Amino acid sequence: MFNSLSEKLESVFRKLKGKGVLVKDDIDAAMKEIRFALLEADVNFKVVKGFVEKVKEKSLGKGVMESLTPGQQVIKIVNDELCVLLGSENEKIRLSPNPPTVIMMIGLHGSGKTTTSAKLARHFKALGRRPMMAAADLQRPAAIDQLITLGKQIDVPVFFSKEDKSPVAVCKNALAEAKKQARDIVILDTAGRLHIAEDLMKELKAVKDAVNPDEILFIADAMTGQDAVNIAKTFNEQIGIDGIILTKMDGDARGGAALSIREVTGRPIKFIGTGEKIDMLEPFHPERAASRILGMGDVLSFIEKAQQSFDEKEAQTLQNKLTTDSFTLDDLRDQLKKIRSMGPIQNLLNMIPGFNRMKGVEVDESQFIKVEAMISSMTKKERNNPQVLNGSRKLRISAGSGTTVADINRLLKQYKDMRKMMKAFKNKKGFRMPDIMPF
Repeated sequence: MFNSLSEKLESVFRKLKGKGVLVKDDIDAAMKEIRFALLEADVNFKVVKGFVEKVKEKSLGKGVMESLTPGQQVIKIVNDELCVLLGSENEKIRLSPNPPTVIMMIGLHGSGKTTTSAKLARHFKALGRRPMMAAADLQRPAAIDQLITLGKQIDVPVFFSKEDKSPVAVCKNALAEAKKQARDIVILDTAGRLHIAEDLMKELKAVKDAVNPDEILFIADAMTGQDAVNIAKTFNEQIGIDGIILTKMDGDARGGAALSIREVTGRPIKFIGTGEKIDMLEPFHPERAASRILGMGDVLSFIEKAQQSFDEKEAQTLQNKLTTDSFTLDDLRDQLKKIRSMGPIQNLLNMIPGFNRMKGVEVDESQFIKVEAMISSMTKKERNNPQVLNGSRKLRISAGSGTTVADINRLLKQYKDMRKMMKAFKNKKGFRMPDIMPF
């Protein structure tokens, strides 16, 4: 996400920070490079023009040109303007004072509307809400079954009717059923098309008029760049939208849609999809996105993900095990599972400031799976007392986990190094960080 743009902007800023004094020609050259970087990232050309003009005007100010750190001042200006462009702050979904809150999901086929409906339902459920989904996409034969399957995965009820031919009737009946079940959120998964069509717009308008939704969210595929922006603009003009969810952000290295869509539509990005798994939907924070674009990481999002996976009691238990030298291979496996539950490891590392500058550093997540398989192939006794692992036991474990004896020996050495490290830490002695992670 934003990797390509981030690299180009960092190159511009390195040149600026290398100068003790900035003159107008330096600013002009930097703005030209920033303009090219944004256009290559598929940012709307009108948005690029306005953005560069604002940054240039502020960068040529007396406070910057006479500053002791002019390069840093320009970076701050770019950061501030990026935040404004992206929306300044996270905008939450408006909840109705008279439940249920009705959220209407709209967009074209292939944007990830049905999956995003389930992700949003899971998000609300995690906040203690009682969501229900309604399968109002009667155009795509598999849409109803897909939503039912997703609903079972997250334990959220799905209202559907395979006999009803009217999406308006489905949505009305879903709302009535939600009230009976005291559901406080109703998410309507409406139909899409492969392209903008008059019959689609009529259908969506009819649903909107019938149920008067509290929020209409446009689901846009970030991978389509400016097409997503133009389609969002059309939907907003014809239907009216309250917010945007950008899907497939994990596969969009350029970020043009994210940087253009608010400025063009006037509507905020409320969530982003960061992967295919049902838990990979995140509230969109403009200031954090700006920080990542400028190569400064996203520590707050990293902390939030960690807090979701590790509760305080578990953290204390782990600390006690580490400091009392009772950390077992079972514990190691559990911690690896929690780390993996936070999302793709490479994405997590990219949230760490400066990590994106480490070229060629790739994490092989299959190694984590391999470690879990080796530990799972051991008996309880072997996991608690690895010293009992002799040659024959290792052969059995390697056969059961699809690994080699060399892999098992490497794991045991890493585990032993970790124990030594924690023992040194406990005794407050100096120690060297060993190579303990399996990648």
